[in-house]
Amino acid sequence: MRFSSDEGEQRYDAVVGVASRTVVGLDFDGTLAPIVEDPAKAHIHPAAGEALVELAAEVAAIAVITGRPARQALDLGGLEEVGDALQAAGKELFVFGQYGNERWSSGRRRILGARPPRGLATFERDLPRTLRLAGASEAFVEDKGLAVAVHTRRLPDSEEAFERLLPPMRELARAHGLVLEPGRSVIEVRSAGSHKGMVVNRLAAVLDAEGFVFAGDDLGDVEAFEAVDELGRQGLATLRVCSASDEQSALVEMSDVVVRGPDGVLDFLRGLAADARARR
Repeated sequence: MRFSSDEGEQRYDAVVGVASRTVVGLDFDGTLAPIVEDPAKAHIHPAAGEALVELAAEVAAIAVITGRPARQALDLGGLEEVGDALQAAGKELFVFGQYGNERWSSGRRRILGARPPRGLATFERDLPRTLRLAGASEAFVEDKGLAVAVHTRRLPDSEEAFERLLPPMRELARAHGLVLEPGRSVIEVRSAGSHKGMVVNRLAAVLDAEGFVFAGDDLGDVEAFEAVDELGRQGLATLRVCSASDEQSALVEMSDVVVRGPDGVLDFLRGLAADARARR
């Protein structure tokens, strides 16, 4: 774990001091699960479940906030079993899928979601032509129900294809009333009006949090980092944790703590639990 500054270390100490009233938000891919070529095989780190259960004993609640469909995150993360363990300990696990458009909790046990956005069907109809003109016809297209993600990781010129696709896909999304979200070798198109920062604010308000920690790894987490920063200005104890990689460094400058990938995230969560336990 590396603090970005003396202020980052002070913020960590403040969070430890109010751990029992702190909400911990976590991205899924690149934070709890290693990035892999096939998104359907992005299983959670094998030690994550145990670390989350350990942490839950010291904090108010844990939330997984992801661009994935909630059902995918639940299945790939074994999160229903983690939720069972938290519920038995009197704590709650929340899973927000598709940037907050889907919600699940260990207390309610069912996924609540929105309808597919207007324009998504016609966007999908026009997408193959856009991919073809950009020389990326072989890109993997993932239909998420409420969004569409185009993965370039499997292409031989992955980074170049990603850069080629950004402008035409952004224009296509705009033409259909949708927004574009770039990630690590993936470009996602979805409805406007919901993002991870909104989920952070909602959780902080509903749970009457005194502290908020969020860990993420790429551009899809920027709004969450910004929301956490604003909560800090409002007087909450806050901490922004970057799961850094060689592929993406956009969050490093916004972070209070920088760790290395999911292994580093889990080490951080264990350390937070241990320090909170010692402070009790």
